[in-house]
Parts: sequence; structure tokens; C-alpha cells
Amino acid sequence: MKFGSVVPVIALSAACLCASASAQQVALGNQAVLAVAPTLKKGEFVWAPELSDDGPALAIVNLETQRLILFRNGVPIAASTVSSGKTGHETPTGVFTILQKAKEHYSKTYNNAAMPNMQRLTWKGIALHAGNLPGYPASHGCIRLPPKFSALLFGATSLGMTVVIPQVAVSPQISAAPELAVEQPKAVQASFANAAYQWHADRGKGGIVSVVVSLADQRAIVMRDGVEIGSAPVRYAGSPSMPVAYVLRGRDSAGDHWLKLNYSGSGGSMDVAPNEADKFDTPKMFRRDLATILTPGSVVIVTPQPLKAGDPGKSLTVIDNDETPDN
Repeated sequence: MKFGSVVPVIALSAACLCASASAQQVALGNQAVLAVAPTLKKGEFVWAPELSDDGPALAIVNLETQRLILFRNGVPIAASTVSSGKTGHETPTGVFTILQKAKEHYSKTYNNAAMPNMQRLTWKGIALHAGNLPGYPASHGCIRLPPKFSALLFGATSLGMTVVIPQVAVSPQISAAPELAVEQPKAVQASFANAAYQWHADRGKGGIVSVVVSLADQRAIVMRDGVEIGSAPVRYAGSPSMPVAYVLRGRDSAGDHWLKLNYSGSGGSMDVAPNEADKFDTPKMFRRDLATILTPGSVVIVTPQPLKAGDPGKSLTVIDNDETPDN
């Protein structure tokens, strides 16, 4: 979060650390996390890690609803109110990875302001951290979290974990069934099976892999530790209006086991069938290279938006290679 430089340091720290009087953990009871999330008041959150004890994690921050949902092994285990960037300082939408974590962090740009439980999403100043939640977007770009929730989230995440920030008017929900209907092409298109692609597996630091597929660009990029290590042409059978996430849950002698998450629909966790991969038309050798670096926790995001960074809410930020923190 970026703070105005004219405010005294003491006031800045207090503003970051304090929370609404209503800030508290809400009991889940017999309700599902996704059912409770819309009812949370400013500063409130639910935390139920026992719903899924182990597995890859994925966080989704919805700027429209000002909510964060944490999935583990495809199961929603936590939800929290947030405060994102205000007008003129909008939080960028996109697919990010956690690049850096620090329990105690202070802004280099704004008078050494405190940013507790900081989890950096870009080197340009966007992060998750504890802060004041007034009930509406009020930050300078960061995602503010209730202090207690920020500490719990900090302990449950790892470097390289994927964080998706869409601008949609619905809360993310687990898909009930595969999208089996495939739109028939108007004309037969040549397959990308033998197309050229880029691959630089030596880049990055060996962290969790995220793949972003843009339907607008017909292109996929592969990220590791926020660095692009591969790129290839791709088509996807279907036209989702909102992002779809595939999370690699595990790998054994039977093969890879993926979960599919949508931003609409309802129901329980959905394992995808092996033929789900047939929805992706991309170079065969690219598939082979990608398979060698995927590990449990890897995420494939399919989005209708273009990949290039642009105005907040209009295109996705997926790469931020400048490793010089400015906050």
C-alpha cells in the first residue's frame, strides 16, 4: 500500500495497524465459506483450514465485491473483506504470484510506513498486507486485509502461490460440472501442434509455475517466480466470459490430478477428466516441456482478456520483471 507522504509516520503506522471495531473472525457454523463471504461486514473474515488440511492453494481477490477467497486443494477454506485501490490508484487486475513475504515490512516510498504481513505481488508496489478497512476501496493500490486474517493468510501461503485479481460482479464459486459443450468453429483452422514456441526453463528460481492462457491473444505464457519462462500459441475449446482456473492437486502413477474452478456456478470440488487437456490446442513439444516443470500447486488460468498490462480492469497484468522493490 502506498501512503501520502505528507502524513506523519506515527499516524501512518496507526492507520495501517488499526481495524474497524467490528473486525473479527466470524463463526462458520454449518454454512459454506462461499455462502458466508457475501454477508461479511467490513473487517470481518472466516477461517476454516480444517475443511482442507493439505494441498495447493489459490487466492482470488474480487475487486467488485471487495472479498478475498482462499482455496486449498480446490476447497474454499477462508474468506475476508478487503480494501483495494481507490479511484486514481486502482489495484491492477491480473494473475500474480507471491514474490516476497515479510512479517515486518516498511514502505521505502512513504515515510517508512508499516505494512505488516506483507506479501508482494509486483515489484511496483502492489501487495497483500494488514491495514484499515473502511468498507470500500481506499488504498493506493495494495490489498488491505484485517490484521488477524493477514497473519493467518501469511502462515498459509508460500512463495510462488498464485493470486488472481479479476474485476467481475460475482463471487468465485466452485464449478458444478465440466463445460462439455464445445462451440463448433466456423471454419477449420490449422492445428498449433507443430507451431514454434519459446522456452527458457533456466529462468526463475524454481518456484511454483503459473500458466496464463489468453483467449483474446490466442497465446499462453508460463511464469515462475514472476518471470516469463515460456510462451506458445494456444486455442481453447470454449468461450468462458470470466477466468477459469485449473489447479494441479497431485501426481501419482495414474497421472496428474487437476481441479477446475470457475467464477460462476455452484457445487462441490470438481476433478477434471484426463481428456480435459484436449480442450487446449498448443504445440506438442510445449506440452512436453511444460509437463516437466509442473508440480502440485501449479495453476493454469484461462482468461478472455488480453495478456498485456494496461488500464486497470481492461487487461491483465501477468508479468512484472523489474525486481527493484519501490515500496
